Amino acid sequence: MERTIVGIDIGTTKVCTLVGLVGDNGLLRVIGVGVVPSRGLHQGVIVDVDEASKAIHESIERAERVSGYPITEAYVGVAGSHISSQNSRGVAAIGRGDRPIDRDDIERALESAQAIAVPHNRRIIHSIPREFSVDGQGGITNPLGLMGFRLEVEAHIVTGAVAAIQNLVHCVQANNINIVELVLQPLASAEAVLTEEEKNMGVAVVDMGGGTTDLAIYVEGSVWGTLVREVGGNNITKDIAVVLRTPFATAEDAKVRYAHAVPSAVGQEEIIEIRTFGEENLTTISRQRLCQVVAARLEDVFELVAREVKRSGFDGLLPAGTVLTGGTANLTGIRDIAARVLQLPVRVGVPRRLHGLIETISNPAYATSVGLLLWGMREEAAVASGGPQAPGGWEWYRRVLEWLRVFLPR
Repeated sequence: MERTIVGIDIGTTKVCTLVGLVGDNGLLRVIGVGVVPSRGLHQGVIVDVDEASKAIHESIERAERVSGYPITEAYVGVAGSHISSQNSRGVAAIGRGDRPIDRDDIERALESAQAIAVPHNRRIIHSIPREFSVDGQGGITNPLGLMGFRLEVEAHIVTGAVAAIQNLVHCVQANNINIVELVLQPLASAEAVLTEEEKNMGVAVVDMGGGTTDLAIYVEGSVWGTLVREVGGNNITKDIAVVLRTPFATAEDAKVRYAHAVPSAVGQEEIIEIRTFGEENLTTISRQRLCQVVAARLEDVFELVAREVKRSGFDGLLPAGTVLTGGTANLTGIRDIAARVLQLPVRVGVPRRLHGLIETISNPAYATSVGLLLWGMREEAAVASGGPQAPGGWEWYRRVLEWLRVFLPR
């Protein structure tokens, strides 16, 4: 039976609502797209509830108009500098070893892993199982049905600020949308751009949006680390605006039209015209000068990523290299500068496994949006089959709603 899945990506530069239809053959077909400029957000966090709610409403309305499907629930992406993560271990006793491990045992092990010191103003968003072991036998990805006495799990715990999550939930629910699950944006992007082979071999996803750069490291098929930093494409635009003394909108246009991440690839004689402050007429500048500004900021970003990868301890365990995605990944030459700084293989990731209205969204800028649909498709297929759910799960969302109800207006 066909089923419909909706994803809402609320980013710093855009709000994108996608409506996907999953057929009996398991293929995902995009039947609705609603993209509007984002308002009320700063570096991935809502700072103006009214403006953000209106932008979300416009995006949902456009997606409904295109798809003809009334949207009542959705998977929603979450990011921002308030996100942090750590690793933890949990244990659950199975009993006498005379019965197979069931879903309750797995949930008890994950709950044990969540028994960490979390400040009162933070809550757990994801508890992602990285690896299970049964009676000391490790390397198990799905312990369901196995016999044993003791189940252990190594989990990746993602936490976020209560206030930031509360504001996001409030803006979505103000549009009469029920949130099926909140999904960390780099994890959603990974769903859209990574292959299973890359996840198994070891790979880092770098999602470069307008306000943040998100990192997710995958090893042996599971996520082993996540990170969100307050630097993105808007920082590049601001650098251009400051150095060339031009309005932000003009700087953004110049970045999109003329920027190259490798200044030496641009001829010294190339001249571009832009409008600067205090000048009535257009001013001419060297295109190479513009590219130097862009390259300097990108080097800083990738050096930050390199430090974080090294700090994770997996810098020598990523043979599949790095996959760049997000809107900033569209900059010409960005792959070259990333490969030089990171000293890893680099490719630009475009959303995969798509059918239907894909002309607009076959772009790195829509990796998170598409990933939310793929995440939802996997989650609902697992629930329907009775198998283990995707990391984060519906049970998690039931619990997160319980503490959100304390804060949200009735």
